Amino acid sequence: MTSQGLAKLKLPDTPGVYTFLDTKKRPLYIGRATSLRDRTKSYWNPDLIVTRGPRIVDMVTKAAGLRFQATDSVLEAILLESELIRRYQPFYNAADRDDKSSQYVIITAEPWPRVFLARARDFEQLVKDGTLPYKVKRRFGPYPESGLIKEALKILRRLFPFKDKKSLDPRHDAFYRAIGRSPHDGDEEARKKYQRTIKYLILFFEGKKKRLQASLRVQMKAAIKKLAFEEAGQVKKLSYALDHINDMALLKRNVAEGSNANRPFRMEAYDIAHLGGMETVGAMVVSNSGQLSQNDYRKFKVSKNQNDDIAGMTEILSRRLNHPEWPYPDLIVVDGNETQRKHAEAVLSASRIGIPIVAVTKDEHHKAHMIIGSPELIERYKREIVALNAEAHRFAIAYHRQRRNKSFF
Repeated sequence: MTSQGLAKLKLPDTPGVYTFLDTKKRPLYIGRATSLRDRTKSYWNPDLIVTRGPRIVDMVTKAAGLRFQATDSVLEAILLESELIRRYQPFYNAADRDDKSSQYVIITAEPWPRVFLARARDFEQLVKDGTLPYKVKRRFGPYPESGLIKEALKILRRLFPFKDKKSLDPRHDAFYRAIGRSPHDGDEEARKKYQRTIKYLILFFEGKKKRLQASLRVQMKAAIKKLAFEEAGQVKKLSYALDHINDMALLKRNVAEGSNANRPFRMEAYDIAHLGGMETVGAMVVSNSGQLSQNDYRKFKVSKNQNDDIAGMTEILSRRLNHPEWPYPDLIVVDGNETQRKHAEAVLSASRIGIPIVAVTKDEHHKAHMIIGSPELIERYKREIVALNAEAHRFAIAYHRQRRNKSFF
């Protein structure tokens, strides 16, 4: 396969899974990507032997074709990649598996099923010895990157509150019930609802999101028919969340694809939050080579309460530049359009600092609609820019609510 052949496939700039095929269309290697287009292009970079090693170079020379499957999120790409590797066992994936850290996702066969991770090697030994202390309803994996699957389960637990391995401890389970991560024990009706939640979770792990969404539509219609509007609202919220999964927790564990691994690329994103000009605050969030650097996050209480995001952004950016002890970024991300970007550039110019700035413009649904700035930087870091912009918005809103609640009480 050649780079020209790859270009003809016109892979999308979306998350997904790709499979290199041999001359008989058998899988040689399966991988995942935050951007299918950018990730597959990297296999024809001149430094491939340095970045990926001779084994992958050998794989590329033998590849005769490539197929791909786009996903709606990095989370779904992680689960799909593992399932396809388990199914096809490609030769060039063999060295990627680390049996010492590989994890299974276990769903127990209990009246109130528990969901947790089990180290693959230990689990298989317990099964072999016949000493497994629980019955298994379903098992998914193994997932070779334990950190990623742990983050994935945290995201899924917010969507599908489940009982974990330690939920048999009443105090432990009470804590997770209080924060909405575990269902409340109750009557037979409550247990049936929980079993349905587990069914939905299994469908998600199986990659059957369309079927899952169809089930949710049926459930929502049934709830409306019996005038259970609160239940219908919860189902609608879940359906929406499934189509807008926040991948930042997973992206932070993926070094930015295509970046120089020997030099961290620091990116800072800024956002303003207020309620009608009251309790105005600003936030700065940071990533280094695609990894969130939460120790470098900063909060700003804007000096004037006013409904003017440009003035607020100008103030917090100026105050940030008064801290030379904070490393300067390679790229600054602001929320807004060309006007916001020009004002941010003016702040840097006044301090004689040259740092490229991009602005993320949102649509009516507050989703990233357009990025304004250097085309080269946008093409290379588009996904990280959008994700960090969303993280800045989340951090600013959280600080604003904290200030507002404090003021209220």
